Amino acid sequence: MPKAFDFNNHELINLQVYRFLRNEIISCSIAPGSVLSEKEISLYIGVSRQLIREAFIKLAEAGLVQILPQRGTFVRRISAKRVAEARYIRQVIECAVVRRACACITDEQVLSLEHNLRRQALAADNDKFREFFDLDDSYHQALADIAECQLAWKTIESIKSTMDRVRYLSLSVVSPPRDLIAEHYRIFDGLKKRDADAAEQALRRHLGHMILSIDPIAAQHPDWFEG
Repeated sequence: MPKAFDFNNHELINLQVYRFLRNEIISCSIAPGSVLSEKEISLYIGVSRQLIREAFIKLAEAGLVQILPQRGTFVRRISAKRVAEARYIRQVIECAVVRRACACITDEQVLSLEHNLRRQALAADNDKFREFFDLDDSYHQALADIAECQLAWKTIESIKSTMDRVRYLSLSVVSPPRDLIAEHYRIFDGLKKRDADAAEQALRRHLGHMILSIDPIAAQHPDWFEG
């Protein structure tokens, strides 16, 4: 892990520990297949081993680590099959969400989405991949908020961890942020025009492109993928 986490006073420490470890795994700063030491991480971050143990359990529930009794805790290798399944489920949910959003989006919400897109462009121009990644998530979460269906995003969040490593790695290999922003704008144009068919079609293309990222990334990092 490249650096320790700076805690803030606005959120529970256990959530911050979980998010820190999740981000390190998603970005592959902790590589797939790595052994995770409860003791070493607790000393490195400066928190109790109990907090690390709790984070490991949540990471296992998210499909990012595997806890093997008497053997240890390991970062799961990436499963192309699980990524494809999660992408399919996400597409089904989010296409329904974007159609509903088209029916109820306000002018204020249109401006808010456009502001997010401008921030994405600024992050991309400055090669701030982590910031862009978070803004990408915020953009998609906003669609569920506009549709007044926050449960849809919570459901997506519960399955998308298996996709997120491929998404993050693809930023420098297959899907440069500028290309993704262009796809986001096509979804935005459909929403702005209240054209549900156009918004859904743009979203389908956007989510479908992620599957094309798997083979190039697996070729570059074969040890990170399940055989």
